[in-house]
Amino acid sequence: MIVASWFAALRDRPVLAAVLGAMSIAFSGVLVRLANVEPATAAIFRCAYALPLLGAIAFVERRRFGPRPAAQVRLALIAGVFFALDLVIWHHTIGLVGAGLATVLGNTQVVIVAVLAWLILGERPPGRTLLALPVVLFGVVLISGVIGTGAYGVNPGLGVLTGLATGLAYAGFLLVLRRGNADLRRPAGPLFDATLVGALASAAIGWPLGEVNLVPSWPAHGYLLALAVSSQVVGWLLISVSLPRLPAALTSVVLTLQPVGAVMLAMVLLGEAPSAFQLLGAGTILAGLLLATVRRRGEAPRAAVAEPEIG
Repeated sequence: MIVASWFAALRDRPVLAAVLGAMSIAFSGVLVRLANVEPATAAIFRCAYALPLLGAIAFVERRRFGPRPAAQVRLALIAGVFFALDLVIWHHTIGLVGAGLATVLGNTQVVIVAVLAWLILGERPPGRTLLALPVVLFGVVLISGVIGTGAYGVNPGLGVLTGLATGLAYAGFLLVLRRGNADLRRPAGPLFDATLVGALASAAIGWPLGEVNLVPSWPAHGYLLALAVSSQVVGWLLISVSLPRLPAALTSVVLTLQPVGAVMLAMVLLGEAPSAFQLLGAGTILAGLLLATVRRRGEAPRAAVAEPEIG
C-alpha cells in the first residue's frame, strides 16, 4: 500500500516526518473554525472520515506484524473516550477564545501529562518540569484577559478553563493510549481503535447537548474531511513514528512548532487578533513547554511523556 510504504520510508527521516506532522496538525483549529459546525459534530466526522484510511493502514500492519494483544486493544478503546472528551471540549474552546489560543492552551498537556504520570504511574518528572508549571500557569492567566484590556474571544476567561480541561482530557488520552501502543512499529492499529470509539463517544456526548447533526453539508464537510486526513491520519502517524526517534532538543522544537504555527495561521487565515497580553501569554506558555521538555547536557534520557496536541 502506497500510504503505508510512505510512512515506512519516513521512519528513516524522523526530523522531516516530525516537521511535516507538526505542520499538518497546525491547521486543525483553522479547519474546525472554517467548518463552522457544532463542536460534537466536528469531532464525530473528524473521526469518522479518518477511519477508512486508518483501517487500511492498520490492516497492513496486522498482516506484517500479526494481531495485537487483547489487553492493548482494550486500552486503545478506552483511550478513545478520553479523545472524544478532548475534541469536544477543544472545539468549544475554539469558539470561546479562537483557534490559535485554543491550540496553545491545549498544549498545556505537555506539563499535565508529566504531573499525571508522576501521580498515577510513579514516573517522577525532572525538576525543570516542575519549574515550568508556574510559568505555564502565568501564561494561562495572561490569555484569560484578567490582565490588560481588549482580550480576543467571545469569553476568554471561560475559554481558559475549557482549554485546561482539554489539556487534562488529552493527557488522559496519551497516558492510556501509550499503554495500549507498546509496539511503535504499528501506530495505526491503536489509533484506529481509539478513533472509532472517539466517533461514537463524541456522538454520545453531543446528543444530549443538541450538537449532533449527521447530515453532511458543503463546504463544511470538505473542511472536516481535510481535518480528518491532515490531522487525524497524516499528522498523528507522522508524529508517532518520528518523536520516539528524535533527540530531546529536537522533540522540544516540534512541541512548540505546532502551537506557534496554529496562532500564526489563525491570525493570517481567520483574522484572529489576540491582544498583546494574550500573545505574551501564549509565548510564556511556549517558554514553559520548552523548559519542561529540553533535557540538560548529561541528564539521563527518559521515556517521552508528552506529544503535541493533535486536536
